[in-house]
Amino acid sequence: MTEKQLGLFSSLSKSLSKKITNKKKSGNDAEHQACTYLQSNDLVLLEKNFSTKAGEVDLIMRDDKHNDETLVFVEVRYRKNADFGGAAASVTPKKQQRIIKAALAYQQKYAPQSSMRFDVVAIEGDNRELNWIQNAFSGF
Repeated sequence: MTEKQLGLFSSLSKSLSKKITNKKKSGNDAEHQACTYLQSNDLVLLEKNFSTKAGEVDLIMRDDKHNDETLVFVEVRYRKNADFGGAAASVTPKKQQRIIKAALAYQQKYAPQSSMRFDVVAIEGDNRELNWIQNAFSGF
């Protein structure tokens, strides 16, 4: 590789690294916003970013409003714009299956008698408009 090519490669690498860091920060900010919102609506945070080989769940919460043993598994999605269907549409059936598998692993280990609910918090735009979709999809 020539010195010029190495310089170009280094520049591209730094640019990509910065883009990934910004995306991760946006994701973390969206999760924090969603968690705060859900807590203000009587959900209690049990765990963040629960991960298994099968998949990951952004937020695991308990719904205190209904005083039951329902675990709420929350997928948080942020999109800067609504292109390609927006944040909610990005929770594809394949993504849902990964969330369900991770949720089943959590339930089996920590709360085998509980029921489950799958919610999506979709956050869009520069103003970060939040849309909480309860029972967004079924685990069965």
